[in-house]
Amino acid sequence: MTARECEPDLTIVCDGGSLGNPGRGYGSYRLTDKSGASKLVRLEFGDGVTNNQAEYRTLIAALEAALAHAAAHRQRPEDLCLRIRTDSQLLVEQLTGRWKVRHPDLKPLHARATALVARFGRRDIAWQPRNQTVRVLGH
Repeated sequence: MTARECEPDLTIVCDGGSLGNPGRGYGSYRLTDKSGASKLVRLEFGDGVTNNQAEYRTLIAALEAALAHAAAHRQRPEDLCLRIRTDSQLLVEQLTGRWKVRHPDLKPLHARATALVARFGRRDIAWQPRNQTVRVLGH
């Protein structure tokens, strides 16, 4: 699913977690376009959310925002390169198909995220160190 090293038209940096696991879920993402325009979004998911569910929910919200951004700029997602960076190894490995999704609560989230990612013509999905994620998201 990943075509690494494409020149990104849109970049997503995302992180999700929960206070307690499960607990109160939260997430943040930054969507940046090729011109450098950037949008930082903070999310709350309520109680009973695991860290991994929060990671997926945050990514899904970011992907929906990326598709909306493309539509607002009259761009076809299939013509764009999407870069995704996260410090969640599980998210990266499952999205790229290297790891199976075993937990039943993650399967529908993975299916939704995979379907959204597939709408983009080229994808560059990779893990990055936590300190880089914190620098971009400010937490």
